[in-house]
Amino acid sequence: MWKTIPLLAAALAVAACASPQAATPAATQTSSLQRNAESLQAKLRRTPDDPAAWAQLGATHVELARVTFDPQHYPRAERALTESLRLKPEGNGEAYIGRGALANARHDFAGARDWGQRAVAALPHSAQAQGVVVDALTQLGDDAGASVALQRMLDLQPGVASFTRAAYHFELHGRLDEARGALERALESASSPEEAAFCRFQLDELKGRTDEEELKTYRELVSRVPSPEHLVRYGRALDKAGKPQEARAQYDLALRQSRALGGDDLTAALIAADHGDPAEALRFAEKEWAKRQSVFTADAMAWALHVNERSAEALPYSDKAVALGWRDAEVLRHREAILGSLR
Repeated sequence: MWKTIPLLAAALAVAACASPQAATPAATQTSSLQRNAESLQAKLRRTPDDPAAWAQLGATHVELARVTFDPQHYPRAERALTESLRLKPEGNGEAYIGRGALANARHDFAGARDWGQRAVAALPHSAQAQGVVVDALTQLGDDAGASVALQRMLDLQPGVASFTRAAYHFELHGRLDEARGALERALESASSPEEAAFCRFQLDELKGRTDEEELKTYRELVSRVPSPEHLVRYGRALDKAGKPQEARAQYDLALRQSRALGGDDLTAALIAADHGDPAEALRFAEKEWAKRQSVFTADAMAWALHVNERSAEALPYSDKAVALGWRDAEVLRHREAILGSLR
């Protein structure tokens, strides 16, 4: 147990980050996962009635989708996990974890919560099961429930996965010194170059970068890890550098990537609010808000209402976005504009 953390809440970013200096480890991770998938496939050709191997194969494809951003791995994961559950429909905790991770990756957070809770019931001492629940509940806006799940995760396995979630919890609550401390603990716990690179990248994110450093960092990053989140951040860096056409290309690519990966409408809402149709931005934000009332969707609703000249209606959503203490630069920019229009 990490005694210095009281009840915690967090969600590791749906798309994992890789350090721009970590191209070789990232490639090594992908190769390792691919070899693991091939080994499991060979095993299943010999023993096709092995539910555990099917669950492991499904989880491997979820991880491959995460590191490669290739959406073709999602249906492969679903087929493998479905077969595992066909062979062992009850008490199949590993398959429940896999289905929960897949649902989180596809931004079906309500489904991920349900699978995660089934996994916890089947495997009460599994930190992975708790992690699925933490991620889902945070995205659904259940801060208290996510806190309980994360504390249990830390009690079970105080390692990289739990410490990085703790760091994100502290960031969402505006406790940046504690977030850095949690990431330093995660870095100390890293057992692979990929884990260490992820932790260093997140530490750099908390410390902040100059505009020039940010532009260089995200240019190099999206060439290897083209997640929607990173593409949007690269677009913002290009905007700040006075390159709006290049920025627009990144936003468009982020939208296409999000759709291909089965993402939600949150990215679309924020991009449309700044660079598209305000009415469309509000439709996207309202659709997402109907599914989950988190600080993330609250900010999207606030900004979409503001750009539609409905700032008085936007303010309660902006209040919710910062209610935990979250002080993300874009969220604060949105809030300042809303407050300014009401003065």
